[in-house]
Amino acid sequence: MLLRHIRYFLAVTEHRNFTRAAEALHVSQPTLSQQMRQLEDALGAQLLDRSGRTVRLTDAGRAYAEYARRAMQDLDAGKRAIHDAQDLTRGNLRLAMTPTFTAYLMGPLVARFNATYPGIDLSVSEMNQDRIETLLAQDDLDIGIGFMGARSADIESQAWFVETLALVVGKKHPYATRRRALSLREFESEPRVLLSGDFATRGHIDRHCHDQGINPRTAIEANSVSGIIEIVQHSDRLATVLPEAVAHHHDGLCPVKLRDAMAQRTVALLQRKGAYRTAACRAFVAMASTWKPPKR
Repeated sequence: MLLRHIRYFLAVTEHRNFTRAAEALHVSQPTLSQQMRQLEDALGAQLLDRSGRTVRLTDAGRAYAEYARRAMQDLDAGKRAIHDAQDLTRGNLRLAMTPTFTAYLMGPLVARFNATYPGIDLSVSEMNQDRIETLLAQDDLDIGIGFMGARSADIESQAWFVETLALVVGKKHPYATRRRALSLREFESEPRVLLSGDFATRGHIDRHCHDQGINPRTAIEANSVSGIIEIVQHSDRLATVLPEAVAHHHDGLCPVKLRDAMAQRTVALLQRKGAYRTAACRAFVAMASTWKPPKR
C-alpha cells in the first residue's frame, strides 16, 4: 500500500464520485478505480459502496477515513517541519479571521508582521468562525482569529483582548458631536445598518438587544463590513453597531456613548490542539500578544 492510495481514497470520500475525484487528481477514472480496489485488497475490507448514484463510505470506510485524514495531516505537518526556517528568513503562515477584524485589525497587524519578517509568505483569509475551526482541524490553517468558546473540541483558544461593540455613526450624523450618552430607548429608535444573520457579530447584537428588552429597527442589512462602513460614513441618519475599535480606526466614523454599554466579548487566537507550531506561527502569536486595539 502506497501513500498515493490514501490520497486517492480521501479524494473519493470528498467528492463521492469517481469521475470528479479523478478530475481533481488529474488521473483517469479506470486508474482511480484500480487504485481503490488495490487499497481495499490490502486492507481486507470494502471501503466504498459503489451501488448507488454517488459513492458512499461503508462502515469500514468511515472508520478508516478518520485515521487516514489524521495521518495525512501529520505527514503534511512533518513536511513543513523539515522546511521550517528557525531564523525566520523564510517560511509561510496561513491566517484567517472573522470579517469584523478586517476593518481594524488586519491592516496594522499584517503590515507589522511583514515588516518584521519580510521573508515569511503570509496567506490571509476572511471567513466565519465555524469555517475557521473546520480548516484548523483539517490542518489547512495555522492560526485563526475569532472568539473564545470554540465549538470544536479539536481547537484550543488563547484569550487575546476584550472587544466592545458600540453604536457607530458618520461625521454627518447629529450624534457625531453629542456628548450626552444615549438611553436604551434612544438607541432603539435609531435606524441601523447591520450585518446579516450569517455573522456572529449580528447574533451577538441581537442577543444583547433581546436581553435589554428592546427591538431596534434594522433599515439595511449587508454582508460586508466595508460596505456598512461606506454607507454609514456617507449618511446623516443611519447608524451601525460594530466593534468600537473600528470607529477609532476610521476617521469618518464616530462611536456614540450609550448609557447602557453593549456587551463585551473576548477575542482569541485559535489553533489546532497538538498541531506542529512553525517558527512563523510562534512569531505571529508572540507579536499579536503585544498588539492592542486602537483608542482615542
